[in-house]
Amino acid sequence: MSVLVGREAPAFTAMAVMPGDTFEEIALDEFRGRYVALVFYPLDFSIVCPTEILAIDHRVEQFRERDCEVMGISIDSHYVHRAWRETPVDEGGIGPIRFPLISDLSKQIARDYGVLAGETEALRATFLVDRAGIVRHQVINDPDIGRNIEDTLRTLDALRHIESHGRMCPANWEEGRDTIEATPAGVARYLKDFGLKL
Repeated sequence: MSVLVGREAPAFTAMAVMPGDTFEEIALDEFRGRYVALVFYPLDFSIVCPTEILAIDHRVEQFRERDCEVMGISIDSHYVHRAWRETPVDEGGIGPIRFPLISDLSKQIARDYGVLAGETEALRATFLVDRAGIVRHQVINDPDIGRNIEDTLRTLDALRHIESHGRMCPANWEEGRDTIEATPAGVARYLKDFGLKL
């Protein structure tokens, strides 16, 4: 398993099922100039995965407001992805979600991102890629532990804030809170004002 933070996101071109149930080939390079959230998950028609996919779909407009494209990725075929979309939520499906699900049937994308588990499924992993195509954040969970999508949005906010303002975001930072000037004096000032509140 590799750490990709600070490195160029591995390129891929793969088939996806799109909103509207159409199939389309997606290349990561098409999204240069925008942020991308790559959301790997183990398998369609599984236990924790639909909760995460639906949690993302409920917030997909919040990602788009931040100029971020979300893509789900698993080793299932695009036909299985479509069948999962066509299965009602109350029957274990995900319904007509509003972001693409990419098929990694060859498992090469999961290998390239270091999240292939035992050649059988992708780990539960999120990668935030910046507008220049660089991985700026990655988090990998055990398959039994679902992600917090609000924290993915918070991290995206921090990334955007740093790029816009050049100031660092401290622990538990949220949009609208104070940031830290990137100097020893800056951290001293921040800790004096907020250190006991962290």
